[in-house]
Amino acid sequence: MKHITLTLAVTVLLLTACDAKQERLNVEQTNINTPIEMKNVSERVNMGAKLYVTPQPALMIATYDADGNPDVMMAAWGGQYEGNQVCFQLSSHKTTDNLRLNRAFTLSYADARTVAESDYFGIASGRDVKDKVAHVGFTCTKSQNVNAPIIDQYPLAMECKVVELVERENNGAFVVGEIVNAVADPSILTDGKIDIKKLNPLVWDGSSFNYYTIADSVGKAWNSGMSLK
Repeated sequence: MKHITLTLAVTVLLLTACDAKQERLNVEQTNINTPIEMKNVSERVNMGAKLYVTPQPALMIATYDADGNPDVMMAAWGGQYEGNQVCFQLSSHKTTDNLRLNRAFTLSYADARTVAESDYFGIASGRDVKDKVAHVGFTCTKSQNVNAPIIDQYPLAMECKVVELVERENNGAFVVGEIVNAVADPSILTDGKIDIKKLNPLVWDGSSFNYYTIADSVGKAWNSGMSLK
């Protein structure tokens, strides 16, 4: 009898805890879905619920398809993930299919010399154009470290393997790549290091939908603020 009573007590406690958890989740979900009343901030202009994470890098992702044809696309929603990892989110693209297939890619930056070609890579679909690389007069070299092409006209390429691919709705994916090696053309090096002014990468402004280049340095990281300590 005591055993039955104890079992019933434990069951009641578990059910009570589950009900409390569900009630808390319902409240949290309600708070998430409840519209927020927009209020004005003094001497500022409300811009609405828009994403202003800008500027963003113009990332060029190069892959091979099942027939070994090179493909490259521009992606703006991406960046550094860990010390030697990058991440980006893609909707349904030929590149997304290729990443699932080969689990490898190279990552480069569009630059001031390749604005038209790089923008085209973001406009044209690899599902419609069999070889976008050749279409713009670019060439590629097969990476020796991953199963992906290196676009010769981009002076910096990071050779990456896919370490995480999370399927998203509508055949999209969130991708994490680990950099196994980076190869650079000597023309963008100064004292053996990447010189960002020589690389001259494009940045993309999602507010104006324009490409910009990087201006002069205005300070030294982990140094300029020392005067305020």
